[in-house]
Amino acid sequence: MKFTQNKTKFLILPILIVVVGIVMYAVRGFNFDTEFVGGIRMQIDVGSDFNNDDIRDLVIETCGEVAAPVVQKIGDGTQATIKMSELDLETKTALDNAIKAKYGEEAIMSSNSASASFGIRVQQKALIYTLIALLCILAYIAVRFEVKSAVMAVFALAINVLVMMAVYLISYKPLNTTFIAAMLTVVGYSINNTIVVFDRIRENMRGFNSKRGEKVADVVDRSIAESMGRTINTTITTLITIILLYILGVNSIKDFAFPLIVGVIAGAYTSIFIASPYWASWKQSEIDAKQVRK
Repeated sequence: MKFTQNKTKFLILPILIVVVGIVMYAVRGFNFDTEFVGGIRMQIDVGSDFNNDDIRDLVIETCGEVAAPVVQKIGDGTQATIKMSELDLETKTALDNAIKAKYGEEAIMSSNSASASFGIRVQQKALIYTLIALLCILAYIAVRFEVKSAVMAVFALAINVLVMMAVYLISYKPLNTTFIAAMLTVVGYSINNTIVVFDRIRENMRGFNSKRGEKVADVVDRSIAESMGRTINTTITTLITIILLYILGVNSIKDFAFPLIVGVIAGAYTSIFIASPYWASWKQSEIDAKQVRK
């Protein structure tokens, strides 16, 4: 298969996903969890099917419009997540009592709060740690292979991250620190797949001689084909485990498993169809430019 020749076609799919994500961002933005914007996040079990507006009305009746509650149905359809702005202790206690009075003493499954300033710090740290991870990866691959390989690997990782964020925008799932942890996990997993392909390319490039009419694209296509089986088998094996976690796990595990599923699939895709083919084009352009100067 001509991976390098079709590199532009392979880039269309992730670009479409990212574009849809951008549109959704313009329409409604991210669904930031309270960890990022501050406020209170409660998870309750109503015990039967319910209408989101009923819960929202209960919160507003108890706390006032200032609470600005957002209610989402989760789990088996009898559970809900309520996100609202910060409340004082007296109002929060009144809300707890109102929920228990209407839905039962065991209705409140969890309740977490965070200040707005704490949320800002979390966002800043998440951005800093992500940038540090990308810079470390860039330096590592530049030393082990070459700068071109490092740049293309980080380019592929950037696409992975953008696809993950786009899927969150499209699905409107809460964006929290669990997503950041999953994203950093995917970054490490994806770069491993990319390095495997680059390592095979380096081995096959040892006898490369452009003067004999050899093309970098041919070497890269062969290297991708040789390493594709390993990448696909590893990805499928990993996905089986993560998907089972998502199906059988509790909500906190599902929050971690979902971005992992998206990231692992995107990581395998970019490792095979984007990082190496675009590296081949860059490398071939450099070789051609040297030959012209001569």
